[in-house]
Amino acid sequence: MALALQTFPTVKDANAALKTAGTRYLGGGTLVVRAANEGDVSVSGLVRSTDPTLSAITVADGKIRIGASVTMAAIARHPELGTLAKAARAVGGPAVRNMASVGGNLFAPAPYGDFTVALLALDATVGTDDGELPIETFLAGRDGSRAIVTSVGFTLPKADGFRFLKVSRIKPKGVSVLSIAIVLERAADGTVSSARIALGCMADRPVRAKAAEEALEGKTLDQEGIALALAAAAEGTTPITDPIASAWYRAEVLPVHLGRLLLS
Repeated sequence: MALALQTFPTVKDANAALKTAGTRYLGGGTLVVRAANEGDVSVSGLVRSTDPTLSAITVADGKIRIGASVTMAAIARHPELGTLAKAARAVGGPAVRNMASVGGNLFAPAPYGDFTVALLALDATVGTDDGELPIETFLAGRDGSRAIVTSVGFTLPKADGFRFLKVSRIKPKGVSVLSIAIVLERAADGTVSSARIALGCMADRPVRAKAAEEALEGKTLDQEGIALALAAAAEGTTPITDPIASAWYRAEVLPVHLGRLLLS
């Protein structure tokens, strides 16, 4: 079935076109085009916007704003986003990264969406044509959203305060067994003053390990200090089962990989 593609100069115009039943927004196309190619009959037309702000990256006073159409490849090579390069490179192979967009990754179902795991740890906000939302609020309601994502924004962490790990069976571009992103702040005495831990594949979308975060506060990053956090790592999660790994396996290996990342 042929798909009609409509291109609009502004997000507002594109959003109006999305009111038509069967239309989907086209960003990088790695999700919606695949769905159409695999026979998803709910997709009858594609809408996109060439608004230049969607492809912009702005860095000012430690604040980052990334347009929704920015690709993983563009993030990986940006001179001021080196902290996020590892997370961007975790998305597929080179061909996928040249197409996969920030906005699209926010909608990627598990076991995909590794970059969104990083954004969740960074406490990002998600800009849409309806306004701006905390990323946790956006992810909770994304399945029913028809708003066009325009950007994500966050504060760039210190280089030693952000950690990311993707665990896969096939390297470097295999599908995730799980992914973990951590943002840590430490007090003058070296103890953890705050922690945000985000997990991929431990639910149908990225989630925070809030029990582990709380267990880390006030602790040192050594085997004894992280023990309670590792024990609580899977609390409140609902790991997925797919051809890559079972829910049981993901829950079993999570503390192992989280521990390695915290001690790295």
